[in-house]
Amino acid sequence: MKDFKNKIVWITGASSGIGEALVYEFAKTGAKIILSARRGEELKRVAKAAGLLSENYLLLPFDLIEINSFNEKVEKAIAHFGKIDVLINNGGFSQRSEAIDTPLELDRKIMEVNYFANIALSKLVLKYMAKQKSGHIVTISSIAGKFGFYLRSSYSAAKHALHGFYESLRLENEKNGIQVLIVCPGKVKTNVSLNAVTGDGSVHGKMDESHVNSMSPEQCAKEIMVAMQKGKEEVLIGGKELKAVFVKRFFPKLFSRIIRKQSPY
Repeated sequence: MKDFKNKIVWITGASSGIGEALVYEFAKTGAKIILSARRGEELKRVAKAAGLLSENYLLLPFDLIEINSFNEKVEKAIAHFGKIDVLINNGGFSQRSEAIDTPLELDRKIMEVNYFANIALSKLVLKYMAKQKSGHIVTISSIAGKFGFYLRSSYSAAKHALHGFYESLRLENEKNGIQVLIVCPGKVKTNVSLNAVTGDGSVHGKMDESHVNSMSPEQCAKEIMVAMQKGKEEVLIGGKELKAVFVKRFFPKLFSRIIRKQSPY
């Protein structure tokens, strides 16, 4: 799918960060966009800032924790546009707490939002894509989906799980003309650390120092679109931190020494 003009693109987590940047990039191509996130007013702001005409977008606000509402949202999307060509699962939240200080109910919530909600929406949309024999599913994983890191035990676990699921989904649905892309951003200057949860469930509320001068969401969005146009199956996006993936694969002992010296923030 190299041309997105008039394609129906559904983006979750569209009210800020990478999701918001993706809305702007797809709007430039002439795509018709479904915007989803919890904050309806922010979605209106993004649609307006993107210059989208009323007939070219649909606002579908919802909370990813409310999985039982997904079927209704998918039906609304289909009723409005008739089909869904692209689904970008971008919504979710991060963590800043040691495993020993993270209660099991918070572990479950992190998995529920970052993994189960992600695949639940894909499964519902997949049924329509399989009927139309075309589609592109994109999931935003993380470099934390490649290796574990300080203060991110459950977040990393959820991202690892996405890889297993979507690699299997890709194999099963090539026969239906459906492409699957797994995106692994490294450090991108978004509110992900600000909105991360601590062990007591409170918001971390701080921008990680490592993210202050990192890649912009706009550049990340551009690279995601390029990866989609090239039909890639997986893409790493970021700066020098991506070298850690290579080091872990080919020099695991060296990786083990290096990762222990990194700051959690």
